[in-house]
Amino acid sequence: MEKLTPEEISRYHRHILLPEIGGAGQQKLKAARVMVIGAGGLGAPVLQYLAAAGVGSIGIVDDDRVSLSNLQRQVIHDSGTIGEEKTESAARALLRLNPNVRVERFEQHFEPDFAGSYLGRFNLLIDGSDNFETRYAAADAAEARKIPLVTGAVGRFDGSVTVLKPYEASPDGGLNPGYRDLFPEPPPEGLVPSCAEAGIVGALTGVIGTLMAMEAIKLITGAGEPLVGRLLLYDGLSARFDTIRYRRRKATSGT
Repeated sequence: MEKLTPEEISRYHRHILLPEIGGAGQQKLKAARVMVIGAGGLGAPVLQYLAAAGVGSIGIVDDDRVSLSNLQRQVIHDSGTIGEEKTESAARALLRLNPNVRVERFEQHFEPDFAGSYLGRFNLLIDGSDNFETRYAAADAAEARKIPLVTGAVGRFDGSVTVLKPYEASPDGGLNPGYRDLFPEPPPEGLVPSCAEAGIVGALTGVIGTLMAMEAIKLITGAGEPLVGRLLLYDGLSARFDTIRYRRRKATSGT
């Protein structure tokens, strides 16, 4: 792996002091190539903390533009970037934060054809999208490429995070669960309202997005135990965290 420069050693000194990360873990962060779907409410803290942590290459996938109504929660953007492509606004913010990071912009919707063309450049996928179509596409693409997926979702005052590695064996010898083991199929259209319809408290996306960034750092450095087979739930109104374990579903006869 590429050595850390004196400036990088100073910048990441607090990481390097941690036995769970150290210099070797920081080098892994520098070598990492992470694709992030969405530069919105969840993507904003994910992108900021990954850049601050020293992730060497970050790909941003978003086909939307910054609007005034975004700024209540999408803190990577500001009033001066309204009307800009979110990837452009976010990339500029990341480079101000850490000029050592390489940023690649994709002004596209994440879908199977896109994943087939570009996901192979990366070794970790983070899904901060706000729709089930993209979540299932991200899960399928990451499983096919055999790369970890960190995925999160938010409601009005609540959110969830999990990590998917369905191509690896679990401690019981079977395969780890996939996204469809947790959510077999998307809900009927219109059942789950969007944040534009139901509202959302801005700070909630910061909580969940930061947890997603933490899981990514753990995956890259090998520190701790990622949320594989566990769904972390957060209720902002009661300030409560819960964890639900889930497993791979057994195949039914005839399938």
